[in-house]
Amino acid sequence: MKFCAEYNISNIGEEVTLNGWVAKVRNLGGVIFIDLRDRSGIMQLVIRPTSPFYDLASTIHNEYVISIKGKIVQRESVNKNIPTGEIEVEVSNLLLLNKSLEIPFAITDDTTALEDTRLKYRYLDIRRSKITNNLVLRHKIMMVTRNYFDSLGFIEVETPMLCKSTPEGARDYLVPSRVSRGKFYALPQSPQIFKQLLMVGGIMRYFQITKCFRDEDLRADRQPEFTQIDMEMSFVTEDEVMDVTEKLIAKIFKEIKGVDIKLPLIKMKWDDAINTYGSDKPDLRFDLPIKDITNIFINTNIEFMKNTMVNAIVVNDKASEFSRKEIDKLTEFVKTYKASGLVFLKMDRELTGSIAKLLSEDEKENLIKELDLKENDLVFIVSGKKNIVKSSLGALRVKLGHDLNLIKDNDYKLLWIVDFPSFEWSEEEKRFMAMHHPFTAPKDEDIDKLITDKKHCYSKAYDIVINGYEAGGGSIRIHDELVQEKMFQALELTDEQIRNKFGFFVDALKYGTPPHGGLAIGLDRLTMILSKTDNIRDVIAFPKTASASDLMSEAPNTVDDAQLKELGIKISE
Repeated sequence: MKFCAEYNISNIGEEVTLNGWVAKVRNLGGVIFIDLRDRSGIMQLVIRPTSPFYDLASTIHNEYVISIKGKIVQRESVNKNIPTGEIEVEVSNLLLLNKSLEIPFAITDDTTALEDTRLKYRYLDIRRSKITNNLVLRHKIMMVTRNYFDSLGFIEVETPMLCKSTPEGARDYLVPSRVSRGKFYALPQSPQIFKQLLMVGGIMRYFQITKCFRDEDLRADRQPEFTQIDMEMSFVTEDEVMDVTEKLIAKIFKEIKGVDIKLPLIKMKWDDAINTYGSDKPDLRFDLPIKDITNIFINTNIEFMKNTMVNAIVVNDKASEFSRKEIDKLTEFVKTYKASGLVFLKMDRELTGSIAKLLSEDEKENLIKELDLKENDLVFIVSGKKNIVKSSLGALRVKLGHDLNLIKDNDYKLLWIVDFPSFEWSEEEKRFMAMHHPFTAPKDEDIDKLITDKKHCYSKAYDIVINGYEAGGGSIRIHDELVQEKMFQALELTDEQIRNKFGFFVDALKYGTPPHGGLAIGLDRLTMILSKTDNIRDVIAFPKTASASDLMSEAPNTVDDAQLKELGIKISE
C-alpha cells in the first residue's frame, strides 16, 4: 500500500486503496471533491451523485478518518501546487473509520493559531505538513548518521539515563530514589563520562543518538531535553575527529538537501572569531567584521573612550537608510548586551553623527583612513570592557545582517572554531571555571600553565558552526591521570569533591586509558537549520515551552501525598 503523494500521472488507470484524514470537502454542482491527506501529502477524491457512497460522502467533515478504493484518473484542471496535482481518484468504495470534533485551529501551514494553542493540541499540529516534514527530515538525518557510523566500524551503545549528579555547567534534573531514601539520581546532561569509560573499556569507536537534559533558561534554539548525535574514538587527534564529523555533515547535506559542502572546512581560532565577529559561532554568510580602533583614541578627549577598548562596525553605503529613530532602537538593542551606549557616525562629505563634534581632526582623519570610509557609509562604535564590546557588536552584526537582507536563501557557511581557552572567568564565583568540562585536554604546550597562567591556557577543543549556530562541539579528552589531577587542582576542587563527584571515573583512568576524543552534534539544532526554521520546537514531536512546560500533557504537575511519602519527600511552602 502506497501513500497518497507516491502516485503520479504514470499511475493512471490503477486501482488503489488510500487511507487518511479529510483535509477539505467541496461540493461543486453535485460532485463532491475530497482532499485526502496522509503523511505524504494530498490526493483529490471524486464522488459523483450516481455513487452509492454519495450520501455518506455528504456527511463527511474535515479531519474525519476515511478509507477509500478507486481508480486513478487524469484531472481536468491541474493543480501545480501539489505533487499529485495532475491526477485524482474516482471513488468506488468509501468507509468512514472515525469522526472528529470541530478542530481548534486550521490544519494548514499558514495557520494563524498561537503557538501555545498548537502545543496544547500538538497531536493535531503534527498533522500540518510543516511539522510532519520536519519529523521526516529528522528521521532521515538519523538514518544517514547510523549508516555512516556503521560503515566506519562504530558501535551504537546506550548509556544510562539514571546517573550520579556531576557538575557539567548547568543544573541537573534530579530523580529521587525510593529504595535509597534521601538520595537522588540525575538525568544526564550528556553521556560524557560514560562514553569516555567506553573508551577505557576498549570499544574504540562509539556513537549514540541520545537524550540529554539540562535545567537551564530556555530560548528559541534550546530545550530542557534535547537529542545529541554523540560519538567518541580512541587513538585519534583533533584533526581526525573533525574529519569524521565534517564528512558526516557533508553526507547529510548531500543526501537530504542535495547540497555539496566543500571539504575540508576552514578552521578559525577562538580568539580570531571573538575579535573579528564578536562570537564563537560566527555567521559567515555575510561580512560586517568588527574593527578594533582603540589605537585611534589613545589620546582622546572623549571621556567614555579613554583607557578602554573601542571597536566599530562599518555598514557600507547605507547611512541614508538609517533614521535617528532606527539608530536609537539599535542603541537600546546593544544595551541588552550590557553596552553603555552606541556611537554612530555617517560619512556625508564629512563625518557627522553623535560624537562628530567631539572628534579631533586627527581622529577624524584616522577613522576615515583606517575604516576606509566612503560616501554614505555608516559606522557603529561601542567602547568599554572587551567582553561587552565584542558580545554587543557581535549581536548587532547579526541583527544588521538580517535587517539588511545580507543573507541569501539556501546559503550555508560552515567552519570549525578551534583552540578554545581552557578556562573562563566567572564574575559570580570570582574564579576561573572550565570553559567546556573538566575532562577537556589542554594543548600539550599549555599543560604547565594549568596552575600558573590560566588566562593563556588553551585546549584541544573544537566546535562546528553552521550559519551562526553551534551545531556541535567536542574535544580530545584527558587520558593521563596526572594531567587530570592537575586540571582538578586548577579548578580548585578539593580531594573530597573529586572523590564524591568523579571517584569512579578517576579510578578508571588508572587502568590503561587510551588517548581518545569525540564530539556531539545537536540533532534538534541541525534539523532546525536544514528545515529553515528558527524555532527548535518545530522539529521536535512533543516539545516544551519557554517555561519548560508541556501544555498538552500538563507537565510538570503535582503528585499525590502517597507518592511523596514513599520517596521520603516533603514539599515546603
